[in-house]
Amino acid sequence: MPRSVNSVAKRARRKKVLKQAKGYFGRRKNVWTVAKNAVDKAMQYSYRDRRVKKRTFRSLWIMRINAGARQHGMSYSKFMGGLKSNNIELNRKVLADLAMNHPDAFEAIINKVK
Repeated sequence: MPRSVNSVAKRARRKKVLKQAKGYFGRRKNVWTVAKNAVDKAMQYSYRDRRVKKRTFRSLWIMRINAGARQHGMSYSKFMGGLKSNNIELNRKVLADLAMNHPDAFEAIINKVK
């Protein structure tokens, strides 16, 4: 009796991986074994970097707030401490946006904290 193999599912699985590898360089885009490894690694990177992106944005917001605060003669830590003591509950994303795009509103917050 012949062996039963599910070639339809196997081909579909390979096509799915090769479709994900579209745009890769060299044999990574069209050779199954190489493409499979490349796609697996790419998925690991994308999973990890979805979390890393949150960290990098937070550090960017802190840099922008620090730059805006120092223009008014105040350090980042003093500014954030003043916000907490005055019960001003604005997150870093909003504060960074104010420091970049609305300097007059950011200056009003600085004066409130001083």
